[in-house]
Amino acid sequence: MSALEKIEAIKSLKHRYLRACDAKDANTFRACFIERGAIMDYGRLGKYEDADPVVEIFRKVALKKESGSYVVLDMHHAFHPEITLIDDDHAEGKWTLAFRQLDMTARTETVSSMEYEDKYVVEDGEWKISYCRAVPLWSMTRPLGESVEVVQGWGLDT
Repeated sequence: MSALEKIEAIKSLKHRYLRACDAKDANTFRACFIERGAIMDYGRLGKYEDADPVVEIFRKVALKKESGSYVVLDMHHAFHPEITLIDDDHAEGKWTLAFRQLDMTARTETVSSMEYEDKYVVEDGEWKISYCRAVPLWSMTRPLGESVEVVQGWGLDT
């Protein structure tokens, strides 16, 4: 596999991770990380030394429903990737994240900018995330007015 193919495979992995976050797909989210020992540092959300505890939080928070609708809706857009290949099986990456979250219980919208710092390894022939750190740059939370209607259902398993 060429260097360019490796970089594209890593980009695809990160996009799969982001898409799983937004699609509320806990199984695909988990599959993006190494089997054991992934370091995940999500700042105020906590630091973990394996992906399984984060998946459980994901299931409790992202998959929570009230009256048949999700309580939290997320949108992760990562761009400006900088992927550095260390050797055939190790790489590092930096990404800029534009994050948007609707909290339907609190009736708020949060918009944030973050930087991801990642490490990747080949496990069982596939690139996986072994380290993921989200560094917050700024965040803004504002109320959703009473006239704001949020419609769910396109692409989400409702």
